[in-house]
Amino acid sequence: MTPSSKKMTTVSTVLEKLQAKQRNHEFVMTHQGFTAGMGKFYHPEDLKIVKTYFFDDLANPSSSSILYLLETNDGLKGYSLDAYGAYSNDKDDKYCRFIKEIPAEEREEERIF
Repeated sequence: MTPSSKKMTTVSTVLEKLQAKQRNHEFVMTHQGFTAGMGKFYHPEDLKIVKTYFFDDLANPSSSSILYLLETNDGLKGYSLDAYGAYSNDKDDKYCRFIKEIPAEEREEERIF
């Protein structure tokens, strides 16, 4: 199976495809907003969620995660990874509120990769 034909069944599969397309900037939450480590900070109105992946590992609930593919208003593309369940960022209300404020424009994978 070639990398372009892999099914999006694991976090690592999606991250590999993002890296291949140079869209692998990780957005992390700071007190100033989301940043991809380039000295710029983004607020919800500067971002768009273009795809959301949910990964459930019933055998290992600590491996359950949500991967948000993001695009900024200045063209930067990347992702934010969050756990859900016992290890969720839901305990961090700021992250949860921030993600909920980002507009979503769910796209087909063909338009992303």
